[in-house]
Amino acid sequence: MTGLGNEVAARRLGELGAEGASPTLLVVSSIHGNEPAGYLGSLRVLRALEERQDLIGGHVAFLVGNVRALREGVRYVDRDLNRAWTEDRIAQLRGGTEAAQHEDVEQRELLEEIEGVLAHGQAPAYLLDLHTTSGAGGPFTAVADTLSNRALAMQIPVPLVLGLEELVDGTLHDYMGGRGVRTFAFEAGQHDETRAIERAEAAIWIMLAATGVVNESDFHQVGEARKLLRRDTRHLPRVVEMHYRHAVDPDDDYRMSPGYRNFQPVQVGEVLGRDRRGAVLSPQRARILMPLYQSQGSDGFFIVRDFSPFWLTVSRALRVLGVQRWIHLAPGIRRHPDRPDAWVINRRVARWYALQLMHLLGFRKIEAVGDVLVVLERPNGH
Repeated sequence: MTGLGNEVAARRLGELGAEGASPTLLVVSSIHGNEPAGYLGSLRVLRALEERQDLIGGHVAFLVGNVRALREGVRYVDRDLNRAWTEDRIAQLRGGTEAAQHEDVEQRELLEEIEGVLAHGQAPAYLLDLHTTSGAGGPFTAVADTLSNRALAMQIPVPLVLGLEELVDGTLHDYMGGRGVRTFAFEAGQHDETRAIERAEAAIWIMLAATGVVNESDFHQVGEARKLLRRDTRHLPRVVEMHYRHAVDPDDDYRMSPGYRNFQPVQVGEVLGRDRRGAVLSPQRARILMPLYQSQGSDGFFIVRDFSPFWLTVSRALRVLGVQRWIHLAPGIRRHPDRPDAWVINRRVARWYALQLMHLLGFRKIEAVGDVLVVLERPNGH
């Protein structure tokens, strides 16, 4: 794809609402520069809001993630900006370490903008992280699976993907979620399709209303947005859960088999691609997500499985009842010796309720070695 060039003038596209107004919504687009749909959708919404500023009840800001990469039409210049939001990297940025790569500058500036917006607005704060995929197929949302995140994400009528944060480290929405901001990633479709711009625009309108920044009755665009996304996802599952990530690096010379789409069913043993070692096979009978059809990227594909909405109901009931507070009484589960927010599970003892139960209770996996599983309590409860 080609970049947008000098059309991208600044990192902050616009900010509306009175200083100190509540709630605060951050809309971040194009943290990957070859994903322009979120940027273009943001501009459309921003222009519509500017004409009716008197109806904005909260505070909303639109930011560009990787300005130079968006201008050049590349995923990143030196490194993936959405794999670097870790405590160590942020500490280096705050410490004034000299930038060694272009994305160091982008990340420092983006972090400063985000913190500036949050300082001017009031809690609660929300972040909508807009993306697209190199493969075709339906849109979806991804969240850290707290009850509050889940309830808000379900306002967008597209498939909800659970468990992505267990397989991909260093994302912006995971980092901000750990700081009390309710965060949502929205994948609008394939990078260059016009429909992806419309879907990104639709997600913004729905989140403006769902968070309370605007009243749905004041903006006809919100109802139209719901209709558009329902039409585009009517044949897709409502909820899926991540089960596998096929990681790749440049030395693998990985090539995805042609024609795969988001949520397409695949069979166990099906040839999904090839690398220098030979055929890459599907590990399960499930669905494929985000097949890699671009030169940059470390995710060859993901495998997801349908997750019954019934178990969402069960999960909510367990968390509301506070069952997670008694997990230490179960055999084979103990506190992590070095991390007070983590638990160590012996899967030989706790085989039947290990990861599946911990997911239902709101924990996330951070490590699995042999029979030992380590899970983390998500910040801000379950």
